[in-house]
Amino acid sequence: MTTMKRSLFFSPRSGLARTVPAIVALSGLTLGLPAVVPSLQATARAEEPPAAALEHAGALSKAFRYAAEKATPSVVVVRSESKPKDGPRNERGGRRGNGNPFKGTPFEDMFPEGAPEGFEFNGPDGEEGGRRMPGRSGVGSGVIIDASGIVLTNNHVVEGADTVTVELADGREYKAVEIKTDPASDLAVVRLGDAENLPVAKLGDSDKMEIGDWVIAIGNPFELETTVSAGIISGKGRELGSVQRAKFLQTDAAINPGNSGGPLVNLAGEVVGINTAIASNNGGYQGIGFAIPINLAKWVGGQLVAKGRVQRGYLGVQIGALSSEMASKLGVKDRKGVLVNDVVAGSPAAEAGVEELDVITSFDGQPVDGPRTLQEVVERSDFDKPHRVTVLREGKKSELEIAVRALPDKLSAAAPRKAEREEIDAETYYSKPLGLEVRNKNAEKGGEADPYEGFEGVVVERVDDQGLADEAGIGPSMLIRKVGRKSVSTITEFADAVEQESLEDGVMLQVRTSRGNSVILLKKN
Repeated sequence: MTTMKRSLFFSPRSGLARTVPAIVALSGLTLGLPAVVPSLQATARAEEPPAAALEHAGALSKAFRYAAEKATPSVVVVRSESKPKDGPRNERGGRRGNGNPFKGTPFEDMFPEGAPEGFEFNGPDGEEGGRRMPGRSGVGSGVIIDASGIVLTNNHVVEGADTVTVELADGREYKAVEIKTDPASDLAVVRLGDAENLPVAKLGDSDKMEIGDWVIAIGNPFELETTVSAGIISGKGRELGSVQRAKFLQTDAAINPGNSGGPLVNLAGEVVGINTAIASNNGGYQGIGFAIPINLAKWVGGQLVAKGRVQRGYLGVQIGALSSEMASKLGVKDRKGVLVNDVVAGSPAAEAGVEELDVITSFDGQPVDGPRTLQEVVERSDFDKPHRVTVLREGKKSELEIAVRALPDKLSAAAPRKAEREEIDAETYYSKPLGLEVRNKNAEKGGEADPYEGFEGVVVERVDDQGLADEAGIGPSMLIRKVGRKSVSTITEFADAVEQESLEDGVMLQVRTSRGNSVILLKKN
């Protein structure tokens, strides 16, 4: 987090000034005032809170105080520093610059993605590619999870830092001697040098937290050290696009810049989350904050400490969410489960018999309600041991056993399929009901390289404006691999497969783009 300047604003008209007219008006009521005063006093006495309410409020206050006192000693300030660096070099030795060279200029809106392809930008230092990357400093938070000097924080707090300094609540300072990060979950562990007998946080069980439970957030917002804010758990299982491997706890406890990496604590003083992000229109607190559940943080942090990296489990399927139309087409009730868009050849899922268009509904008895849920449970499962997976295939339930393996560094592409039928003479096939025209994949234009090497299918040549394909998001150059459950490798096979489908029931097309496979349903309204 970058350091931010703090400003306090006071209203030009204080509350006292606004009440002056009312005070003046009351001062004129001299007649009958003594008779009114006893009535006001009686009303005040009647509105005094009962002793039981005061006792309950006092007990809650003591609970907050206990939680803060127990957790605060283990909360630290994390200061990161990075030195100025040269931008990356291009193939001719010149610097390519840092990000958009027009950032901060009137041209930024015209070129939001940077200079157009084929153009080069000469920065103010005169070297090709532009400016040096400036140094930066940031302040965040962290929590001590081991007395020998292991601090858990966010990846974005320490990412790219040359030096990291950690300051304890009692004023002691330590330099980081080792930093291990996991950008996929936005978590990091920092090992401190020459540290021992440090105060350690007690880690709780985030799975036991429910909506409405009281929590406190501890950290250093705007460099105001050891700040405590209170709120409740206001949501669970939230997904953020910027973090691929986490489902967040949502809270209304105030989280601001500088809170990142600090703990979210229950009333027992146990850490139940790592404060990470806020939803805001202006960069400041607006009542919605997000924390990584501590159960995930414990698993990630443990692997970073032990191995220096996170090793995740792998099924070998590409999955997607179920729309209501797709669920109806596949015979799935209440949209519970995830759709298998693709199965990687030679993967655990392929060996276990998982097929494209299967719907995975549970893993080891745990219900699967969406892609992120399946991803979380699989990546933390034991390797090379059988796991029970329930799938729905054409509306029928099936139980499979899958031996999860470690996620490989590079996923192998699916094996190419051979065309089983002769091609028709026409160069393209046009389906008016679908609103698209396709061509054979091997009919490459202009000698261009095949972007779908290793995959069979037909290529979308064009789509009708406002046709079914266009409305569903299908565009030119996409590869259609399947119609329903039938693989197609020629326009003849595509034509035959489409003729056997009904738009009233819906036609499923498995398509591939540079982002991977997905399944699209075309259906008449």
